[in-house]
Amino acid sequence: MPTELLQIRKLLQQKGVRKTRIREAMLALFLEKGYALSHADIEGLLPQNFDRVTIYRTLKSFEEQGLIHKVPDEKGIMRYALCPEGCSQAEHIDSHLHFFCRQCQRTYCLHIPLPPLPLMPTGFRAEGFEWNAHGICKNCSQVL
Repeated sequence: MPTELLQIRKLLQQKGVRKTRIREAMLALFLEKGYALSHADIEGLLPQNFDRVTIYRTLKSFEEQGLIHKVPDEKGIMRYALCPEGCSQAEHIDSHLHFFCRQCQRTYCLHIPLPPLPLMPTGFRAEGFEWNAHGICKNCSQVL
């Protein structure tokens, strides 16, 4: 059995997600690409033909189990990216920068130190912050 498939199955088992063909295929896709994918991206890139509802349900399951997190892009398209190792059912660790490349239209999760979180005024309780940057990614910079 290939090392990648063993890694995928181990990750699914650690997160308590039942192994199915679509779950293995989608997780392999996220690992291979390394950037956030939209539902349409996933549908177009999967090697087998899986229906839209099955893809949607798999994304929802992955998010609930702490495998992926949502990344809204500047066009309002919801994308999904692999979570860092510490995410779980109970808590997503989304305190990282999302970088949108205006040339290739890809969104990357950049795990770099962030500035301290802003203090909220009395009576306000923040439940999350989004950190977004826009520009040209390293792959596109090499082409210019």
